[in-house]
Amino acid sequence: MTEAKKDAPWLFRTYAGHSTAKASNALYRTNLAKGQTGLSVAFDLPTQTGYDSDHELSRGEVGKVGVPVNHLGDMRALFDQIPLEQMNTSMTINATAPWLLALYIAVAEEQGADVSKLQGTVQNDIIKEYLSRGTYICPPKPSLRMITDVAAYTQKHLPKWNPMNVCSYHLQEAGATPEQELAFALATACAVLDDLKGKVAPEDFPNMVGRISFFVNAGIRFVTEMCKMRAFVDLWDEILLDRYGITDAKYRRFRYGVQVNSLGLTEQQPENNVYRILIEMLAVTLSKKARARAVQLPAWNEALGLPRPWDQQWSLRMQQILAYETDLLEYGDLFDGNPAVDAKVAALKQGAREELAQIDAMGGAVASIEYMKGRLVEANAERIARIEGNETVVVGVNRWTEAAPSPLTAGDGAIMVVDEAAERDQIERLTQWRATRDEAAVKAALTTLREACADGRNVMPASIAAAKAGATTGEWGATVRAAFGQYRGPTGVSKNRSNRTEGLDPIREAVSAVSSRLGRQLKFLVGKPGLDGHSNGAEQIAARARDCGMDIHYDGIRLTPAEIVAAAAEQEAHVVGLSILSGSHLPLIAETMERMKAAGLGDIPVVVGGIIPEDDAAKLRAMGVAAIYTPKDFELNRIMLDIVALVDPTPVAAE
Repeated sequence: MTEAKKDAPWLFRTYAGHSTAKASNALYRTNLAKGQTGLSVAFDLPTQTGYDSDHELSRGEVGKVGVPVNHLGDMRALFDQIPLEQMNTSMTINATAPWLLALYIAVAEEQGADVSKLQGTVQNDIIKEYLSRGTYICPPKPSLRMITDVAAYTQKHLPKWNPMNVCSYHLQEAGATPEQELAFALATACAVLDDLKGKVAPEDFPNMVGRISFFVNAGIRFVTEMCKMRAFVDLWDEILLDRYGITDAKYRRFRYGVQVNSLGLTEQQPENNVYRILIEMLAVTLSKKARARAVQLPAWNEALGLPRPWDQQWSLRMQQILAYETDLLEYGDLFDGNPAVDAKVAALKQGAREELAQIDAMGGAVASIEYMKGRLVEANAERIARIEGNETVVVGVNRWTEAAPSPLTAGDGAIMVVDEAAERDQIERLTQWRATRDEAAVKAALTTLREACADGRNVMPASIAAAKAGATTGEWGATVRAAFGQYRGPTGVSKNRSNRTEGLDPIREAVSAVSSRLGRQLKFLVGKPGLDGHSNGAEQIAARARDCGMDIHYDGIRLTPAEIVAAAAEQEAHVVGLSILSGSHLPLIAETMERMKAAGLGDIPVVVGGIIPEDDAAKLRAMGVAAIYTPKDFELNRIMLDIVALVDPTPVAAE
C-alpha cells in the first residue's frame, strides 16, 4: 500500500525584529536554523513612519516593536550571511515600502544576487493604515500612487515578488466584523487594481493581479473564521472574473498569509493563550480550499510584553507539529459539501457584497476612509460591550477568573526587555553614517526623488539610487512629505453620543454632578504620544467618555509630549489620558509629566493605558501618574467612574 502523497506545508514564519539590525540578524539566523522557512521582518515605528532614529518623535520608540533601519548599512547588517536570492522575505512595511524595498534590492545587488529571482512580499497597504494601524505618511491619493509604483516596478524587475499584501489583519484588531473585514480588504484591493491598470500593459495585468496577496487575521470563533476564508476565496475569484475580466483561473487564486489574532490574547491567565493560538491556526489550515500560504503565530505572552526567543520557538513548534506529525496534509478539503459551512459562507458573502456596494456607491475605498473608520470604531465598541456584559465569554477575564499563579510568568526574564542602550547605539551609528557618506551624492539623489514625486515618474528607481547614495529613512520620508504633504487621518470618534445606554445612567449622573461642581463640563483630553498608531484603546476610551457626558478632546495619533501639554492648557483639561502600546511609555510619559509641571499643569491628574509591566507601573506612579490601566482592565464603565472620582473637587468622604 503506497502512502498518500502529502501536500507541501505552508511557510513557517515568525514576525521578528528588535533593538538593532545586528541583534535581529542573529535572531533570524537562529530561527532559520530551528526550521523556520521564511523571514518576516518587523520594523520599529520610526522606520515605519519615515523618521530617523534621532528624530524628536522617535524618542523611546527605537527598536521597540521591530528593528530600526535608517540606511543601507543597517539593511546590510540585517541580512548579513543570509543569501537573499535563496530567501523568501516578508517585510511588514507600508508607508515606507518603496524605501525599504529599495534598500533590500540594493543589498541583494551587493550580495551578487540575481534581482529577478528575489522572492518575498512588502505589505504596502496604506489604506488600512488610515483605518487601523496609523503608520501612514502622506494623504491617501499619493499613497495609492506609491503602492502601484512599487507594483509596476516589480512587474518589470522582480517578477517573483509580491508587491502588495492587502492587510485585513489590523481591521479585525480594530473590531471589524467578518463581513467588514472581507469588504474593506476587497475594496482596498479594487482601489489598487483600478490604479494599477494605467501603469502596466494590458497583457501584463493578469500576471500582476496574480502577484497581489492578502494578509489576514484568524480569531477565536473557529467556524466563522474558517468560513470567512472560504468566502474570501470565492469573492476574490468573483471580483477578478466579473470586474477585471481575468479569465485564467491561476491568476484568480486567493493567496494569503496569516497571523492569528493578537487582540484576543489575554493578560489574565496568559498561559490560556497557547490554546487560543492553536485553535485560531486551525481555522486557516484545516480547509485545503482556503489554506494559508504562510502562517506566523504570536507568542503566548504578547499581552505582557516583548516575547523572548523561546516563546517564539514555542509558537513555531506548534506549526511544525500540525504539519509534520498529523495527517492533515494527506487529505483533500474536509469541509466541501458541509451544509452548515456552505450556509455560513453564503451569509458572509452576502453581507460583504452589501458592504462593498455601499463603498462603491461612495466612490471606492479611498473616498470611503472616514466612513470605514467610523464603522470600525462602532463595531469595536459593540465588541467590548458584549465582553463587559458577559454576553461574550472570555475565559479568565469575565468568567473563571480564579486561577493558580502561572509559573510561566514567574521571576525575572519572563518577558524580553529591549536594552535602553540600543537606542543610543543606533543613534551613534546613524551619526557616523552621515559623517562618512558623500553628501553631494545624497543631495543629488534626493533632488531626483523629489522631481520624480512631482512629475509622476515611478518613485522606485529614484528611491534605489538614494539608497545606494547613502540617504536615510528620515530623508526619504521628508522628501515625500515635502512633495505630497502630511496627513492626519480621521479618528472615527463622532462628537455625537451613540445609542448605547446600558449601565451608563449612574455614570452620566456622576459626570453631571461633578461638572456642576467644576462650573463647566468635565473636560477629558485623550492623547497618543509618540509614534504608536494602535489607537483602538484610545478611541474606545474617548467614545465611552463621550457617551458618559464628558467633553472629550481627542486629536488622534502621533503627537509629541509638547503638543499634548499645549492642548491640555488650551482645552483647560480636567484630566489627561495617555495611551501607548509600543512599550515606550516610560520615556514618553516622563517627558509629558515634566512638561505638565513646567507649564503649571501639575495638578491635572494623568491616567495611562498600555501594555505596562508592574515594575514599569511602579515607576509611572512615582512620576505622579494617577491611574494605570492595562489590557486586563476591560470594564470601561469602571474606568469612567475612576476618572470622575479623580477630578471631583469635593470627593465624598468614606462612610
